[in-house]
Amino acid sequence: MIPDFVKALAAGFALVALSSCGERVRAADAPSFPAVTDARLVAANSDDGWLMFLRTYSGEAHAPFAQIDTSNVGRLREVFTHAVSLPEGFEAPPIVNGRTMIVTTPFDRVYALDAVTGKQLWEYDYPVDKRELRTVCCDMVNRGVALYGTTAYMATLDNHVVAIDAATGAVLWNHRVYPAPGMAYAMTLAPLAVDGKIVVGESGGEYGARGFIAALDPKTGNEIWRRYTIPEPGEPGGDTWPRGMYAHGGGGGWLTGTYDPETHTLFWGVGNPAPWLAAERKGRNLYSDSVLALDPANGKIKWYFQQTPNDSWDYDATNTPVLADVTIAGRKRKILYQAARNGWFYVIDRTNGKLVLMKPFTATTSVTGYDTKREIGTVDASKRPAVGHSVFTCPAFFGGDNWWPYSFDPQTGYAYVPTMKTCMSLTGLKPAAFVAGATYVNESFVVRHVPGDTGWGELQAIDVATGRRVWHVDTKLPWNDGTLSTDGGLVFSGTPDDTFYAFDARTGKKLWSHHMTSGVIGVPMSYRVDGKQYVAVQSGWGGVAPFYGGPIMNASFKNMRLGGRLYVFALPDAGAK
Repeated sequence: MIPDFVKALAAGFALVALSSCGERVRAADAPSFPAVTDARLVAANSDDGWLMFLRTYSGEAHAPFAQIDTSNVGRLREVFTHAVSLPEGFEAPPIVNGRTMIVTTPFDRVYALDAVTGKQLWEYDYPVDKRELRTVCCDMVNRGVALYGTTAYMATLDNHVVAIDAATGAVLWNHRVYPAPGMAYAMTLAPLAVDGKIVVGESGGEYGARGFIAALDPKTGNEIWRRYTIPEPGEPGGDTWPRGMYAHGGGGGWLTGTYDPETHTLFWGVGNPAPWLAAERKGRNLYSDSVLALDPANGKIKWYFQQTPNDSWDYDATNTPVLADVTIAGRKRKILYQAARNGWFYVIDRTNGKLVLMKPFTATTSVTGYDTKREIGTVDASKRPAVGHSVFTCPAFFGGDNWWPYSFDPQTGYAYVPTMKTCMSLTGLKPAAFVAGATYVNESFVVRHVPGDTGWGELQAIDVATGRRVWHVDTKLPWNDGTLSTDGGLVFSGTPDDTFYAFDARTGKKLWSHHMTSGVIGVPMSYRVDGKQYVAVQSGWGGVAPFYGGPIMNASFKNMRLGGRLYVFALPDAGAK
């Protein structure tokens, strides 16, 4: 079921940005924009800003600021807001460098504000090629910019990367990453600046696009390397696909990866194979549903970890692979963890790709475990649909966590995971031939509740060292927002019912809430300017859930308010701490 607000596309792309402060700032009055160097990106954890998608290369989405804490968060107040009249989902975190805040919206709109006053510095409305929009999956979202030097880099729905002068909003270059318009590819991720390169990944698995990750020259946009996630015959893993299937095998790299500068390793998640119906592509289907460890110099694969072989359930492995150093069973381990679409919480040794532990974090029936000897995920073959045959399986294709980032607090050792509680009925359809730009799924689905549970979501804290759930907060609606943790002992996250919350990071106790103008699916973040801490998030309901929730889930979305608004909060009388 496509919700009514999608029909707004037919009305065009008119958009009005309204700032609570109104006036545009003259260039002479704009704050300085300090150059974002490789050294600053590596040391981003000690920066007062929020320099990349999840703040640091590790993807922790944790701010080491404690001015706002459990004792005073109840006094948090709005500092300024900025509204954008689009009825789609607002999923990007604001990116802050010094006093400059850069924010993206649906349809690849980007604007800059003074991060203290909210005054608008500049605005750029990218001219999206409308031919591309028919093959964009799951709302017309954008997830933010990358910063490098004095330039902001934005990936677009029509497969361009645009370099924008961060001080003025002027376009420096515009490079098309995939040449043929309307042929199943799209980009909705935030680029990642790594070792003098701008790295992006493509979406399009539901249209048979052959996924890839690419690195561009930040000065020119010229491509430095391209790593296809589905290998061709003769390449390692090429024999895990039937003949000819690799060319339209899916495997999108559609979420921003993470990076370990100590080992010069880039970690990137890979999406589902195409088509969904597994009987059409017998074999392991590498490197779909895998985490890849890549050499950022050339894109070569160092190792891979495949979670779901021969996937028939849309269990992408694209969720952020978060990097952390954690003591497990008395031993300090360099790990990455992922709360995966297939319902399992994985902890993996990031030096070699070996499994450390895994625990289910939501109802999961189709993926049963991991064979450490064969180094392959194990599945229940009876849960695979066939043509004319239906199965009931958990989780639904949304996954235990669809894409929403989960922060890691090094003080508690907990990951704060927004969680979907769903199952689905899944039916195989008569195979249709691949046609470039056409849907390539060959299954139908109905999203259903987990048996015995009438809620759709929860926020939970998971001890990364053990996989044990420490606390949780249940909701009737899906939990479709990322999380932010801070050194103040807090976790921030929002819900579709227009509410933004602060919780005690150790107990899950609700300490503060704020009523927004729409549901919250944006990534919350925090920054400091002149010693004062701010918390910011975009509201604006949309995203994957209302597009594909179906009649049972979408019944809970009636009368949802739409439209985007950036909120910035601070303590009214806080001093530096």
